[in-house]
Amino acid sequence: MGWLAGVRDRVLGAPRVRLNLALQGGGSHGAFTWGVLDRLLEERRINYDGISGASAGAVNAVAFASGFLAAGRQGARDSLEQLWRRVSDQAQMGPLQTTPLDYLLHGWNRDWSPGFMLVNSLSRMASPYQLNPGGFNPMIQVLEESVDFERLRHDDRLQLFVSATHVRTGSARLFRRQEITARAVAASACLPLLFHAIEIDGEHYWDGGYTANPALWPLFLECRAHDLLLVQLTPPERPDLPTSLPDIVDRANEIAFNANLARELEFLGMLRQGAAAVPSGLLWRRHRLHDIDTGSATSEMGRNSRINPDWHFLCHLRDLGREHADAWLQESGGHLGRRSSMGAHKTRGQ
Repeated sequence: MGWLAGVRDRVLGAPRVRLNLALQGGGSHGAFTWGVLDRLLEERRINYDGISGASAGAVNAVAFASGFLAAGRQGARDSLEQLWRRVSDQAQMGPLQTTPLDYLLHGWNRDWSPGFMLVNSLSRMASPYQLNPGGFNPMIQVLEESVDFERLRHDDRLQLFVSATHVRTGSARLFRRQEITARAVAASACLPLLFHAIEIDGEHYWDGGYTANPALWPLFLECRAHDLLLVQLTPPERPDLPTSLPDIVDRANEIAFNANLARELEFLGMLRQGAAAVPSGLLWRRHRLHDIDTGSATSEMGRNSRINPDWHFLCHLRDLGREHADAWLQESGGHLGRRSSMGAHKTRGQ
């Protein structure tokens, strides 16, 4: 009957649907998520209820919300572009600058770029407390210039959840809409090998990707929308066995940053299956899961692509995100409001 629903939608117009967004972290690959959001914002039948983000996902979440609450869909699109432009501009003052020779020799891959190799080497020899004793974190300034946090905290039309990792206990810390500041988002994006831990109310925080990348449960328990779209940047699978030390470290980090999300998805799958047997399970049965991921699009970009702030590269990722979102809308957009489109393997584990 799916084809009949498609005909009905073309004749009568697709029904409006409320959607929650779960945005994973991934450094510069967050520009892929920018592209996904940019394309989704063109779909006027989709309204938004809650957004949960970690690291770059948190950065995208607050930029989206700030622009959306101020000036609707176009405001959100403009806000995302302005934020990523500032991220790129700010980075040009550091060592991560792309040269014409980098493009000529390696395309988008920066694994052999001198500036990127220098940053990687220094981060393994000394801590950010030695290399950056003043604790400068450019993300705080970028966020303060790009996002109206006062509006976010007081306008309840969008619910926001930003995850960070509590350094002392190793547990997840979830900042809700009323608590979100530039420092909270910077904490969510704080890689401990590059930046000082972010102090908030006497406690210190690192990147939220370690413990909730992103947190899904608040979208189910504290928001009204029954559809949730996960934008996943870290590949859950790799076809080849890593054998070099850099590739082994990179894959180990990918597994670590996906571990909590994988467990949460598997647990949600178990809840949905068990819910069919009990009347109280209606809460879980009515939720629908969807996902967009990078697929193989980033596999040839190299390990250092996650810290590549070059504007042309970010725009390339944005365009990839738009393409993937458009393909998802064509293939699975009709499932919104009706059924889950996420692959069953993600919610039952392997």
